[in-house]
Amino acid sequence: MSTTGTTGTGTTSPRTVLLITSAAAFLSSLDLFIVNIAFPDIRADFPGTDLGALSWVLNGYTVVFAAFLALAGRLADRAGHRRVFLVGLAVFTLASAACAVAPSVALLVAARAVQALGAALVTPTSLSLLLTAFPADRRAHAVGAWASIGAIAAALGPPLGGLLVEASWHWVFLVNVPVGLLALVAGLRALPSTTPTGSGRPDVLGAVGLVVGVGALAFALVRVADLGWRAAPVVAGVIVAVLALGGVVLRSRRHPVPALDLAVLRTPVVGLAALAMLAFSTGFAGMLVVNVLYLTATWGWSAPAAGLALAVGPLVVVGVSRLSGHLTARIGIGPVAAVGALLFAAGPTWWALRLDATPDYAVGMLPGQLATGLGVGLVLPTLSSVVGVALPAHRWGSGSSLITTARQVGSVLGVALLVSVIGTATTGRPDEIGLLRGGWVLLAAAGAVAAVAALGLARAERCAARAARSVTTDPVPSADCPARRVG
Repeated sequence: MSTTGTTGTGTTSPRTVLLITSAAAFLSSLDLFIVNIAFPDIRADFPGTDLGALSWVLNGYTVVFAAFLALAGRLADRAGHRRVFLVGLAVFTLASAACAVAPSVALLVAARAVQALGAALVTPTSLSLLLTAFPADRRAHAVGAWASIGAIAAALGPPLGGLLVEASWHWVFLVNVPVGLLALVAGLRALPSTTPTGSGRPDVLGAVGLVVGVGALAFALVRVADLGWRAAPVVAGVIVAVLALGGVVLRSRRHPVPALDLAVLRTPVVGLAALAMLAFSTGFAGMLVVNVLYLTATWGWSAPAAGLALAVGPLVVVGVSRLSGHLTARIGIGPVAAVGALLFAAGPTWWALRLDATPDYAVGMLPGQLATGLGVGLVLPTLSSVVGVALPAHRWGSGSSLITTARQVGSVLGVALLVSVIGTATTGRPDEIGLLRGGWVLLAAAGAVAAVAALGLARAERCAARAARSVTTDPVPSADCPARRVG
């Protein structure tokens, strides 16, 4: 990530910059969690819409956000972080209003994709503006406050969404408009101008290829439950996905400013962290969808009650994420992530074994919520921190973008795989509890795969540490530790 210099008056308070950038980051993070609780009401408002079509309300946002996140950071280096931040905030706010008034699911999905583009422009630029505003000795505290916004948004998403849905699902999107407008006006008046420092034209075609490839794969997974693997639309989706993603890899290897900087994968620690993040996010993204269906349809709870019930896990995340850094410093990133992934897997395993059509929150749902909250709090911040440990400073931006992209792609696959397991016609009725159990098994399996990747990450960490200790005496890596650090 490049640091841009300021060309403004220099009188803007760093706290004002923190407030503005945090408000924007809060909105973009909140939209990853708040919409899930509105699923049943949106589906009821558009009769005949199956779960497969509705899944694109989530996946349309996530896939565009993932594809354009790295590109947005590079664009900001060329055009200036303040300018790109304000444009992104304006796009996000206008698209939120368009989501609220969308007359069909297709137009809602399209508006969500535009909303995600705005969020992708806001996320990397808000952090850069923050780093520019604060002196070096206060940056760690400021970044910590900014990063905690994501955890707070996750905790507030389900209960806030439940309260808003009680009035109308449209308010899930309208709530962004006044906050976005206030942040935009404040940003225009208070944010200092920045000097562009980047060079080279970002690979827009590569980003579009990532959208097409991941989107086509998600389409195939969503429709395979109804049509089967041999159906023409499913086969076409897989072929398009392979061609598009293969093209992205080829372009990223040759383009001077690629959509994905694959060079960072030469460091095994980073590659395994990305794999663990991909698998973990697959389970994490599917969890809210299946649990909302279960609470609102199987148990018949209202949206506000379901939102409060689902807030327990994110609240645990807020507390545990503060401890993950201390644990990582003592025992390493891989071991902490492995324990967290296993704890996460224990949650849906408990639900699959204990939950049925009879409401039993204290014994049935709550233990799983606590376990998944512990897991998420240990895994997400820990895997996100791998970049600063394993890569040199000039690779931090590329490494962070790759880890974040892995998280978003995993989220897309998680929702698509969940729909393929439980079926597009599922509404969560009590007689469909067996299908929902299949969804919980999928979540547990994703957590287990993430744990295996994290154990591989732990081994790579040990190898890297051994190589660092022996660099002056034995520069040739051993047979079981051939890792090389990206320079």
